[in-house]
Amino acid sequence: MQREVQRVRAAFGSGRSRALAFRRRQLEALRAMVQERERDILAALAADLSRSELNGYSQEVITVLMEIDLVLERLPEWAAAKPAQKNLLTMLDEAYIQPEPLGVVLIIGAWNYPFLLIIQPLIGAIAAGNAAIVKPSEVSENTAKVLTKLLPQYLDQDLYAVVNGGVEETTELLKQRFDHILYTGNAAVGKVVMEAAAKHLTPVTLELGGKSPCYVDRDCDLDVACRRIAWGKYMNCGQMCIAPDYVLCEPSLQDAIVQKVKEAVKEFYGENIKESPDYERIINLRHFKRLRGLLEGQKIAFGGEMDEATRYIAPTILTDVDPETKVMQEEIFGPILPIVPVQSAEAATRFINEREKPLTLYVFSRNSKLIKQMIDGTSSGGVVGNDVIMHFTLSSLPFGGVGSSGMGAYHGKYSFDTFSHQRPCLLKSLRGESVNKLRYPPNSQSKVDWAKLLVLKRFSRGKLSLLLLALLGVVVAVLIKKYQAVLRRKALVIFLGIHRLLSREQRTEPSSVC
Repeated sequence: MQREVQRVRAAFGSGRSRALAFRRRQLEALRAMVQERERDILAALAADLSRSELNGYSQEVITVLMEIDLVLERLPEWAAAKPAQKNLLTMLDEAYIQPEPLGVVLIIGAWNYPFLLIIQPLIGAIAAGNAAIVKPSEVSENTAKVLTKLLPQYLDQDLYAVVNGGVEETTELLKQRFDHILYTGNAAVGKVVMEAAAKHLTPVTLELGGKSPCYVDRDCDLDVACRRIAWGKYMNCGQMCIAPDYVLCEPSLQDAIVQKVKEAVKEFYGENIKESPDYERIINLRHFKRLRGLLEGQKIAFGGEMDEATRYIAPTILTDVDPETKVMQEEIFGPILPIVPVQSAEAATRFINEREKPLTLYVFSRNSKLIKQMIDGTSSGGVVGNDVIMHFTLSSLPFGGVGSSGMGAYHGKYSFDTFSHQRPCLLKSLRGESVNKLRYPPNSQSKVDWAKLLVLKRFSRGKLSLLLLALLGVVVAVLIKKYQAVLRRKALVIFLGIHRLLSREQRTEPSSVC
């Protein structure tokens, strides 16, 4: 493992990953891989998660292609040096911020979206000019095998490497020094990653999930709200970090929500959900048994059917859920939707704030003021009003958690920034040393007074223009005062000369004839 990291680091040291043209070629090659080997990728997703080709394409492949297209379009702008604001002491100097690659980064993916959650951060790492080692989840073993096979065929093999394996291999990998680590998964492993990174002072981005609440207000279109909640909750069999984890609502809404979610499930998956090509399966038997344990002692209002042999769990709704029960103590990560009655939006806000900060907060209401109040009154990685999941698809928004739901963010420009160091640069001339006397010893009160003026005062362009105009006026006034006697003499000479010229013309002018 150490040799592999050293090999990639040596390749980064050659400098070839920094060139913008090289980065573009690698991104174009990655796009070609996705397009040319689409069938292989989709087949691996089907084998791992029983995901149909259409779902695999719409949930993973298309997002990757959109991200590559965006980065290729905007990369020259993102990678360009940005001018920095200057003060009066540096107004004649060149000051700018130059994004530079961090070095060798480690990307550890998750099993629920095993292709997307490796490739999307890799796009950002390549765009920023880094070398990268990717570690796919061993749980989604078929997708891991496809990535191991395909990435070396399309990308620079020295700069971008794939490491496979389980806990032992990941532990050994984390002993190595990286320049950044991005991990997607659960909080328990996130702590292990952060502890390992701390030994090398390596910065981390942790995408950890958590229990994302969904508040449904009584002033709401329940048909629309429940259809969107059902879509987000049961997509990928609930195995999404940003799926609505539970619903908060007033007690009077509970039965109506159950009924309308049932109607939406029937609309999406038909009468026989188990036969629907759009409904996936639980990833493995261990997670199946974990989810089955969460249902113990709960009031099942809808669903609950299971088949251990095929790891099938039907879309399920729980009502009158006690906040102290097991299903409310951990992220569900499955097709189980608890409904927890609360008396008001204020009570929902208190409920959310008494728990760890979630990855996403969902609020459904016609009252935009109430939505804003819940945003202001809570903290979460992201917020979506009157919908679920869709913020993930918008690359102009940073995607990430806060507190126990994670740290750092990526997607679009935020991926580029995550894997870049914003390097400040100040380029000065060797001239103008007289101004620098202000900073050299010995110090004096007059030097401090000048420093206050030059450093503490902030000037906009308009104010700076007025200041320069005023200084120019002072200079002109001083020159006029100093040379006013000379100017008067010159003005008198000019006046006399003009006067003589006019007199001469009058004498030579012919007489007029009547």
